[in-house]
Amino acid sequence: MLVTAAIFTLVSAAIHFYFFGLESLRWTVPETMGVYGITAPQDADTTQPLAYILGFYNLFLGVGAVLGVLLLGLGNPVAGLTLISFSTACMVLAAVALLASRWPMARIAMIRGIPALLALVLTLMGS
Repeated sequence: MLVTAAIFTLVSAAIHFYFFGLESLRWTVPETMGVYGITAPQDADTTQPLAYILGFYNLFLGVGAVLGVLLLGLGNPVAGLTLISFSTACMVLAAVALLASRWPMARIAMIRGIPALLALVLTLMGS
């Protein structure tokens, strides 16, 4: 069960790394603006500082999840499971907050939240 949890954790981390790239590195690119429903370049310019920081939150959650899997694999189950649980719980809660605040972002919330929820549930069941 923990192997499956680790796989879902790594998938969740990869998704968060992808959103880091969108939000911190590609925010004003037309394709990224379309993902977030931004139609005017000036709106992207105005919101870019917030998106930049938000992307780093995604990066940090992804790094935490990967470190948890590494610690688990290196024989430190307490630290690994704790870091996996914390990181994936934060990912799930962030997805819920996104869903609650902007219903049109439901697809993005699901993409971010469902693998993290599966990882969290499997981690808790396996520990």
